[in-house]
Amino acid sequence: MDDKIIVTNGAALTKKYGNTGVARIKKAIDALIVADGKRGIKSRLIYLDNAATMKKFKGKAVTVPSAPKDNKDAIDAIFRSADPEYLMILGAPDVVPHQDLKNTAFKPGGDEDECAYGDLPYACDAPYSRDIATFKGPTRVVGRLPDLTGASDPSHLIRLLSIAEKYKSNDVSDYSAYFGLSADSWRNSTETSLRDIFGNSASLVLSPPSTHKHPPKRLAPKAHFINCHGGLTDPQFYGQKGTKFPVSLKSTGIKDKITPGTVAAVECCFGAELYDSVTLELPLPISQHYLLQGAYGYFGSTTIAYGPAVGNGVADIITKEFLLAVFEGASLGRAALIARQKYIAQAGELDPIDLKTIGQFNLLGDPSIHPVKSAGATHVPKGVDVSEVARIDRQGRRAKLKVQGQMLRETKPTASQKLRDVKKPPTVQKALANIAREVGIKTDEFMAFKVKAPKTALAKATKSAPVASRYYIAVYQPEPTVPGSGPPKSRAAVAKEIDGRIVEYRIYEGKSWAPIAADRKGSTA
Repeated sequence: MDDKIIVTNGAALTKKYGNTGVARIKKAIDALIVADGKRGIKSRLIYLDNAATMKKFKGKAVTVPSAPKDNKDAIDAIFRSADPEYLMILGAPDVVPHQDLKNTAFKPGGDEDECAYGDLPYACDAPYSRDIATFKGPTRVVGRLPDLTGASDPSHLIRLLSIAEKYKSNDVSDYSAYFGLSADSWRNSTETSLRDIFGNSASLVLSPPSTHKHPPKRLAPKAHFINCHGGLTDPQFYGQKGTKFPVSLKSTGIKDKITPGTVAAVECCFGAELYDSVTLELPLPISQHYLLQGAYGYFGSTTIAYGPAVGNGVADIITKEFLLAVFEGASLGRAALIARQKYIAQAGELDPIDLKTIGQFNLLGDPSIHPVKSAGATHVPKGVDVSEVARIDRQGRRAKLKVQGQMLRETKPTASQKLRDVKKPPTVQKALANIAREVGIKTDEFMAFKVKAPKTALAKATKSAPVASRYYIAVYQPEPTVPGSGPPKSRAAVAKEIDGRIVEYRIYEGKSWAPIAADRKGSTA
């Protein structure tokens, strides 16, 4: 029985690195498997494109590496047959693709992400679909150790495999100090997150006034929490205060400053986008620079993410829950699963912004790594196999998480079905007009979504806690207060309808902007 399965695509790796490069990668994988064995984890490498191997799992080999459905089907076959406790996807999306989940909040000139690319479906036992609502019940521990998209030299991936091979768990006290970075505009929200995670917000760095030139001592803590703007195919993050958007963190600026063992939770839009820095001749993605320097895990978004300026919501919650689980001793993969499940559980219904959030946030790193030593280690009697006891404990945790995921799938209402020609009650029309006036948009910019509730959810609904009937979403780019003063960024207004009236609404800030391309290419300033 295998505890951990590593999946990749042999043909895709060979196309990138040739036979010699793949042989070097295989040697590094073998070393990781040996190291896992010494830690009590039986690991195995599976090539998703190997027909003979996939036949043993009663699955079909992946013949087109870029096909999301083929990869999802193959990984599902592995789980049905072997049910591993960890699944590690080896490679960037040009080796094993992210899933092409439809972003129901997509709107040209608003949220321009047609897809919320991610690995969520691989963590679910539901079959392939592009509807994120299908994957509201994650049950699997999954993470991705990425090589560089477009690379021809395997050195980067071999380095990451070596870090995973040699990792050591730390005391939780090693993560009590932290690097917290936030756009000044989101100070309140970030302070709330930091107090929930660390008990204080004393180490928060705001941008502005802070620039991207962080001294090594500031970046040295092993816990990082970042709430800034990010851009598409961009090696930089940005702060904000009013109409100013200074660079707050640069891929090139963190070189030799990240402490091995670091765990980062990043809210920024595109914060975990694995863009092709090789072909485009750009600095590495910030996420890849973290991993290259020995960070154990990086949790972030592939596309535009959202959160409120005041209080916590959406991206704030899922990133916060990830770090809290890590610091309680969970493996990186289990922490990602717990974060997804807790996010889904806390929502009354999953609106389109919620659905995009669970679809777009992914774990980069070996999912079996435990950054923090388990606090309540089991005392094992003399003569009893320690590894077997640990395996039984893991299986018990996985069983509980599987039940939790199945319960969420069977009970959680979702709003992913867009409605057309909706006849709104007068009270709803008036409320939406008031919200539109507040945020400076037209009422007709609201998209309507039907809430689909499982029978179990309807049975449990009460007059004091009814299930919503519709959600109205307006995704837009607000006009700058001073013409030409700021780049476009997304904002979302979300309104909830119950029994013919709007009962609540929320305004979310998009954590992205669109800097001038010329400023990005090879920027080292």
